[in-house]
Amino acid sequence: MTRRRELGAAVAAQLALLAVLRPGPVGWAAGAAYAAGSWSVLTSAFRRRRALGPADHVTLARVVLAGAVTALVAAHLARGGGPVAVLVGIAAAALVLDGVDGRVARRTGTVSELGARFDMEVDAFLILVLSAQVAASAGAWVLAIGAMRYVFAAAAWAAPWLRASLPPSLARKAVAVVQGVVLVVAAAGVVPHARLLVAAALGLLTWSFGRDVLWLAARRRALAGAGMGPGTRRGRRAHGARRPRVLDPVAR
Repeated sequence: MTRRRELGAAVAAQLALLAVLRPGPVGWAAGAAYAAGSWSVLTSAFRRRRALGPADHVTLARVVLAGAVTALVAAHLARGGGPVAVLVGIAAAALVLDGVDGRVARRTGTVSELGARFDMEVDAFLILVLSAQVAASAGAWVLAIGAMRYVFAAAAWAAPWLRASLPPSLARKAVAVVQGVVLVVAAAGVVPHARLLVAAALGLLTWSFGRDVLWLAARRRALAGAGMGPGTRRGRRAHGARRPRVLDPVAR
């Protein structure tokens, strides 16, 4: 199956899942907008590939699940409440699959930077949507969890030294996993004082981003001290040659 057909099948699966879930007009609008946006972004991102790899198919399944979560969250917010069991179940399934695509990529020898970034962006968007769900009951401050990755990305466009590759970090991966798990638990409403868990998760995320920013700042100073400032040719390559990366690019 060619790339366009694979992506088209994912969009069809997204719409079929929405038909089963019946999230209402607001949910349908959010889900349809998500499906259209996903098609546009992924068609552009994978334009140089004839077909997707095995791990990409797993991540594509997570894209469909994230779209369902988006529709259900939008419907839940529009109604001002309601059952969340299905929402929580689908979000949990998407988080579980997050640990599958990387293993598939390694076992099939199809590890790629594009695949890792694909995986990362799905993670980031799912966390953003879940933070919106939890923020409805816990407070707007929870949105900081979902927004932090995008704020960092925006800062990286303004400050090219933030675009440099970060060294692999198990702590960074663990903190990313904690965000999803805590938000799903908080959304389920099965744990008392879940706000404290969410606050702790936000604290961990702030620490993780802060640590990476300090590392990147130290790297920038070291390069400047070695005569590789951003105004030099070598410095421009070292400081701003890459696109912004927030989560671990070698997660796959």
